Amino acid sequence: MASTARRKKDADTATAEPMAESLLPAADEPAPRPYTVLARRYRSRTFDEVVGQEAIARTLKNAIAQGRTAHAYLFCGTRGVGKTSMARIFARALNARSQSQAEAIGDAIMRGEDIDVVEIDGASNRGIDDARDLIAGAGIAPARSPWKIYIIDEVHMLTTPAFNALLKTMEEPPAHVKFILCTTEPHKVPATIQSRCQRFDFRNIATARIAGHLRDVLARESIAAEDAAVMQVARLANGSMRDALSLLDRVMAAGDGRITAQLLSEVLGIPDGTAVAALAAAVGAGDAQAALRHAADLLEGGTSIEQALELLAERFRALMVASVCGAESELLELADEARAEAVRDARAFDAATLAHLIAVCDAVLRASKQSGAPRTLFDAAIVRMALAARFAPTAELGTDPGGPPAKKALRPA
Repeated sequence: MASTARRKKDADTATAEPMAESLLPAADEPAPRPYTVLARRYRSRTFDEVVGQEAIARTLKNAIAQGRTAHAYLFCGTRGVGKTSMARIFARALNARSQSQAEAIGDAIMRGEDIDVVEIDGASNRGIDDARDLIAGAGIAPARSPWKIYIIDEVHMLTTPAFNALLKTMEEPPAHVKFILCTTEPHKVPATIQSRCQRFDFRNIATARIAGHLRDVLARESIAAEDAAVMQVARLANGSMRDALSLLDRVMAAGDGRITAQLLSEVLGIPDGTAVAALAAAVGAGDAQAALRHAADLLEGGTSIEQALELLAERFRALMVASVCGAESELLELADEARAEAVRDARAFDAATLAHLIAVCDAVLRASKQSGAPRTLFDAAIVRMALAARFAPTAELGTDPGGPPAKKALRPA
């Protein structure tokens, strides 16, 4: 029995070894190169490549040209708007003046690997001992560059003792040291630190600017895309270029060389825009039955009640902008074909009614999160919006030019 079991084990081992070897790459095949995500590959490297923060880039560029750079800067803004990228670009412009330096020192700075440009994560190096190490290192002259630059990301995470330790050094730093502090929560940075910095507030990047950059990235990647899909990715980013590129990376990985609205819906779980448009059109037509049917189809497709209300409010907002500002307005963040459709659908409403419908969506959205019957609230809201003409959502104060103010009069939207 033992010899039989041993022979069976040897046979299984002999069969498994070729299978295991077949899964390994051949000895003469090169190892696959690691993939670099779009957010890193298309990160801005010069002031001229910065998207959405041109005023800050121009100010820093002029400060270097005029020799008026400060010893400490504070970059504030939400995630993904270019704070750390701008800090690296600024450090590179300060330390890599010549062409030869730009190739060696400049590239190391942009990778975050230069010995004279020290990047510190405030979340993981937040204690008093870390601050003392930084102060001790600041006294050492730079190895090969004019300046020793400290980039402290998420600086608001530092503890109060760490801030106190840095205070004196930031007030009177060594002549060769500059600080660039980056934060998403500037209100948590002590006023004593802020008063010693030049502050720059990074704004959220406009959807149109994000969409333009995404089109450029897609062209360089040789990927075809529907304009409506590109605009949808740009809107979902909420002003963050990094978030937009990360979303685009996900969609590109799932596609076969072309990005469509249908692919976007499948990968990101976003409902088809035509379903939301049909629901809004039924509301505009005053057809409560059709509106309820479209709303049910939306929920049965996997859309949550909260997401449905958000999408419907976004649709009403697009119709309101189309009604008030016209199809050519930059505020209308839609592709060309969708713009014409929005203008056509907006004719069923007036601006006041659309503003009221957006308020209804917002109120029901907040109430549904605390309700035990959110579907009931959702359906009631759909019927209320479809029959808005029978309700009195607005109040007017009628006045007589020759007499006292009249009583409040209600009129349908």
